[in-house]
Amino acid sequence: MTKLWQSASYQNSFSNRHIGPDQDEITSMLKALSYESLEELVDTAVPKDIQDKAPLDILPGIAEHEALQELRAMMSKNKVHRSLIGAGYYDCVTPSVISRNILENPAWYTQYTPYQAEIAQGRLEALLNFQTMVAELCGLDLANASLLDEGTGAAEAMNMSREIAAKGQSDKFFVSQHCHAQTIGVLKTRALALGIEVVVGDEFDFDFDEKPFGLLLQYPGSHGAVADYTDLVVKAKQAGVIVTFATDLLALASLKSPGELGADIAVGNSQRFGVPLGYGGPHAGFFATKDEFKRKIPGRIVGVTKDANGDKAYRLALQTREQHIRRDKATSNICTAQVLLAIMASMYGVFHGSAGVKKISSRVNALANLFGRGAKSIGFDLLTPNYFDTVAVVTDKAQADKVMTAALAAGYNLNRYNETTITIAFDEKSDLEEVEEVLSFFGDFKKSLKDLANDESGTIPDGLQRTSDFMTHEVFNRFHSETEMMRYIRKLEARDLSLTRSMIPLGSCTMKLNAASELMPITWPEVNGLHPFVPLDQAQGYQELFTQLENWLCKATGFDAVSLQPNSGAQGEFAGLMVIAKYHEAQGQGHRNVCLIPSSAHGTNPASAVLAGMKVVVIKCDDEGNIDLNDLQGKAEKHKDKLSALMITYPSTHGVFENDITRICDIIHENGGQVYMDGANLNAQIGLCQPGKYGPDVCHMNLHKTFCIPHGGGGPGVGPIGVRSHLAAYLPNHPVVTMGGKSGVGPISAAPWGSPSILPISWMYIRMMGGEELKKATQVAILNANYMAKRLEGAFSVVYRGNKGLVAHECIIDLKEVKKTAGITVDDIAKRLIDYGYHAPTVSWPVPNSMMIEPTESESKAELDRFCDAMISIREEIREIESGKADKDQNPLKHAPHTAAMIGSDAWDQAYSREQAAYPLPYVRDNKFWPFVARIDNAFGDRNLVCSCPPLEDYE
Repeated sequence: MTKLWQSASYQNSFSNRHIGPDQDEITSMLKALSYESLEELVDTAVPKDIQDKAPLDILPGIAEHEALQELRAMMSKNKVHRSLIGAGYYDCVTPSVISRNILENPAWYTQYTPYQAEIAQGRLEALLNFQTMVAELCGLDLANASLLDEGTGAAEAMNMSREIAAKGQSDKFFVSQHCHAQTIGVLKTRALALGIEVVVGDEFDFDFDEKPFGLLLQYPGSHGAVADYTDLVVKAKQAGVIVTFATDLLALASLKSPGELGADIAVGNSQRFGVPLGYGGPHAGFFATKDEFKRKIPGRIVGVTKDANGDKAYRLALQTREQHIRRDKATSNICTAQVLLAIMASMYGVFHGSAGVKKISSRVNALANLFGRGAKSIGFDLLTPNYFDTVAVVTDKAQADKVMTAALAAGYNLNRYNETTITIAFDEKSDLEEVEEVLSFFGDFKKSLKDLANDESGTIPDGLQRTSDFMTHEVFNRFHSETEMMRYIRKLEARDLSLTRSMIPLGSCTMKLNAASELMPITWPEVNGLHPFVPLDQAQGYQELFTQLENWLCKATGFDAVSLQPNSGAQGEFAGLMVIAKYHEAQGQGHRNVCLIPSSAHGTNPASAVLAGMKVVVIKCDDEGNIDLNDLQGKAEKHKDKLSALMITYPSTHGVFENDITRICDIIHENGGQVYMDGANLNAQIGLCQPGKYGPDVCHMNLHKTFCIPHGGGGPGVGPIGVRSHLAAYLPNHPVVTMGGKSGVGPISAAPWGSPSILPISWMYIRMMGGEELKKATQVAILNANYMAKRLEGAFSVVYRGNKGLVAHECIIDLKEVKKTAGITVDDIAKRLIDYGYHAPTVSWPVPNSMMIEPTESESKAELDRFCDAMISIREEIREIESGKADKDQNPLKHAPHTAAMIGSDAWDQAYSREQAAYPLPYVRDNKFWPFVARIDNAFGDRNLVCSCPPLEDYE
């Protein structure tokens, strides 16, 4: 008999809170599908030859509070010293109103990428603010909605420069030796695959007669120097060179902008605008450029357009540039952004305004100036008299050793730039006491800082001091009290639909629960307070977490080694392919460059292959959505001498378990290639089968899908790769911190471990679930998808099915027929779903005129039924059009979504009632979500491109 004290295990079981359906609901859904158990269902759905019946060798799950205690004990092994290392990462102050209302708010971090713009107006406005702020600080015409980090932003600038440079330029890309080491490393990794020669040296000595296609300058330099590049840029332009500045937003509040100095592109990291250090990430990189290059800019851009009522609206602009449209013709594989972090940075700008940012910038510079004067007063030379926040002190090796030892003993990390130079980077948290303490490490400092302050000489030359305005728009000059700021954030939040309102059933995107206990640790100082380049003995907690997480991911997938560095799924794809290429090269097979990719693949696959220097060969799919084995066999044999890899998604992009997966892998291996598996659909495999054992050689694992890191409105994401043992030596490494493979491909991301401060989320998820419950989560994900497919029968047909008519963890419904019979498009249904309170599933991919539905394991049967009821109700509305009862133009689908303003208007002249428009089913009344704008006119926005904040009168 169970004792009362033993029953607490159920109450504290995290899996009962993560997995939506309870046992009664599971039984009911199984009965509807004619199965007796979850085991019987998945045993039928998953091919027998890949099933792994062995339990996952992962610790049993523990209660939420126990996991938090265990993680706290681990992360307390980190030493949170005061880091004045700089080199692209600086401590800052996150305003509490932003931390509380955005970073810790699920209404912001559980949003999806704003493809359905009508229900994403809040985050789109915040991103437009980010773009405006970045563009104006950089002195350029437009900016994108963020990139992953500064290093990869510089790599994107290199690719773009090559594309837009004049004909006749060489394949050289010149990089200043004063750029951050991690940026140079990322550039070299990218360049190697593309046949680009990265030349690193002194920019003032470089001979532009060599006609490089691009030039990258660090402004200010990694060693702190603020150089006047005016004449150099003129010289570069005369040679046809595209000029990029890697820069610092806070510095640009005090320095003449890159645009004013003639730059074509500016990149950097917005981290110091209120985003914690986080041991290197996630942080929002930025990218700004001239208007003439707007159709070449990588990543996403938010633009201004109008809705069906003529009112201003926002949406993602120029989508035709993106990789999912251009595929192997794309110049970038970026399919996401660092949205949540970009929003935090934009809100930092909104809260402080131009005057506040300028004041913070001036104060940082003043403190650095005081330190520089103090160092000189006790006999030290400075490497340069011109600097913003980073002071380079020149000494000898013995003295430098003493300074570093004294600083470390006092709890400070300084930067050993070289044997005889130490750099000290001051930041928003610095003060006079800190300046005095750091000076004491250099010698007996007795002078008063107040006396030094009487010297009015500056460290920024007159010709480089900023005189131009920035952040002039009203949005940056209005919300400076916490009351106003809180209300502004809340206003934007109310314009977005997130998981806090309803299920987001996006196929291939896996929008599952991001539990509060998983998110809590990211705000701990011992998690978010470390600089990425601190000595490893100060990050022992992190090293232990990395080791455990890598081990668990290996156990869950069957791979032998894992790299946590890739900070998005697309980065994981690129990293995996580079590892494969490096392996071939080591085997004396460096000529292998053909990558086979199914026609159904996500657009990042061919784009990543091209960036990895590979030639894409497309493989056909059959009528059931499976890879055409005959076509695969033929093309593998045709290209066997040059075959590098196959990229495959499993379960397939069409949402089914292909029975021939092992044979597919065998064909590739027999012809000398390696198999790369896209891990987008890993949520259908954990605990049931292990890709590392049934064929694939490498796989990326979207932690923001299967392992619960939130999507954050389109980022952050994390895309680690798992590899089999023969590839482990080639995993990404880093030029600053010793880590990764012994013969690694180089850095893929700027920080050694990518986005480490959000890895505790996945650690918490796995630790609370344990091996057995991770398996159950997969089983329920498959159950939920098949239950929904069953419920939608009669309303819509499911395009692809696997064994005995089952799907995997998602299903695709066909909407071509209703377009023929009623003139209703997939977009009409997507917009009408908003009236029912739902975000649309993935539309028209991978099958045109379809919806791909993925419920995940986190949604209860009641929520699944509500969504199915909405879809069935919409089908009845379509039948009314088919029968002639409803007009083909004047019907709820064609005019969806309906705003409160439309419903409340005196001029209602539709052929259907307001009731049908706004409250189509009874449940909608209980929790009505009102879209802020009506259907958006995308074409108008692309014809009239505006990518910064609209004029002030639009806010009246």
